[in-house]
Parts: sequence; structure tokens; C-alpha cells
Amino acid sequence: MLSLLAALVPLGYLVSVSLMSQGQISAGSLVPLPPDWGNWSAALTETGLPRAVLNSIVAALGGALLTLAFALPAAWAMARHRTGGRSLAGLVLSPWLLPPIVAIVPLFSLLRVLGLNNTLVGLTLVYALTNTAVAIWLLEGFVRRLPVEVDEAAQLDGAGEWRVLVSVVTPLLTPALIAVGVIVAVLNYNEFLFATFLTQGPDAQTVPVILSLMLGERVQDFGTIAAASLVGVVPVYAAAVFLQHRLVGGLTAGSLT
Repeated sequence: MLSLLAALVPLGYLVSVSLMSQGQISAGSLVPLPPDWGNWSAALTETGLPRAVLNSIVAALGGALLTLAFALPAAWAMARHRTGGRSLAGLVLSPWLLPPIVAIVPLFSLLRVLGLNNTLVGLTLVYALTNTAVAIWLLEGFVRRLPVEVDEAAQLDGAGEWRVLVSVVTPLLTPALIAVGVIVAVLNYNEFLFATFLTQGPDAQTVPVILSLMLGERVQDFGTIAAASLVGVVPVYAAAVFLQHRLVGGLTAGSLT
């Protein structure tokens, strides 16, 4: 119960602030009397928030799908064929633990050479590469739980390595892929540093960037910021609600259903 209250009280207060006038917020009111819906109208029409939410969803989902496409073959090779030995998984993960700021200049230069700077495509590719290491690390454990006999049976039927991975291993790993994909997508959606440096226009800016620009104004309208924040968290909460069972099942039960 205490954990539930700790999670809901800040969210409830954010809802309350989103319905307050600037005077009520300055006075320290807890309940908006009467509610002021102008903050929601301003958040949806004056801040570029709807486009930013769409950009965040596209970059998060696109990056997550590409990450899984990169990570699954690598995790399978490491788990099944001992590629790189026991130390490769840790070696692959180690760059992910570095401060992201060290990669800003190289990524900015590379995207500029490719003509993808300040584009949603470029940001999606950066997200895909950024979280590939953690996806490999997570998926490797799931692949190791698959019985080797499954691969051997498919190979006896004439399936090659690629066919085994695509037609046999991938369907069995569906719960794990969903779980890891949700984790990566949430990391992408909430990412701020890369989105700030690699996007300069509304066509590619994401929700965290838009919120930071609102906070950076000389006169801060906390009611509008609260309303925009609530709109921004809706996709994450929706994903958590609709994919909760798949996420928990994938992380706890492993790859076999």
C-alpha cells in the first residue's frame, strides 16, 4: 500500500497542478478550485507537444525493433557457439556503462556526414545502436535457457544456421523479445541527452526536449508544464498496463511458455 501511495501521490499532484491557475500555484494550493483547463489547451496547441509525442514513439519503437534485430543474432552466437568466450558479453556491455556525453561529438559528426543530423531517422539509428549492448546482455541469458536439442532437431531436418535462428529460436524467444523490447523502448522514450544535441527542430524533437525547452523559458508556466508532462507519460503508462503480463512473464519465466 505504501509503495502504491508513493507512486500515485506525485502523479496525483501533477494532475492537480495541471488544473491550477498561475495564482493558485504561486499560493501553494493543493486542490484546483475551480479547475483551470487552459493549461491543457496551451500544452496541446502552443508547445508542439503532439508532434513531439509522435516523434518519441516512432524513435522509441523503431530503435527498439532495430536493437532486437541487431542483438538477437549476436546473443545467439555468443550463447550457442561460444563466440568470444565468456568475457565477450561483459566486453560488449562495458561501453554502455560509459557516460553518454563522450559519444556526442562522434555521433554528431557521423550523422552530419550521412546527412541524417537533425532527423528522426538519425535519432532512431542512434537509439538502436546505443541499447544494442544491453539487449545482447539480456537476451543471452534467455537463449542459454533454450534446450540445445531444439536446435539439433531442426538441423537434423535440414535447417541451416539462419533458418534455425529465424524459424525455431525466434518464435520460442517471443516473450523474452517482448520483455527486452519494452525495456529498450522505454529507455529510448525517456532519453534526453542524445535527443537534445542531435535534434534542433520541431520535426525531430522528442518529449523530453520539448519539456526542457518549456522549463528553460524566462517565465515558467508550471501548470502548462504539468499538463504537458502528463501527456508525455501516457504512452509509457499505456505500454506498462497493456504489456505488463508479457513483460513480467518474459523476465521471470524465460523463453519457454
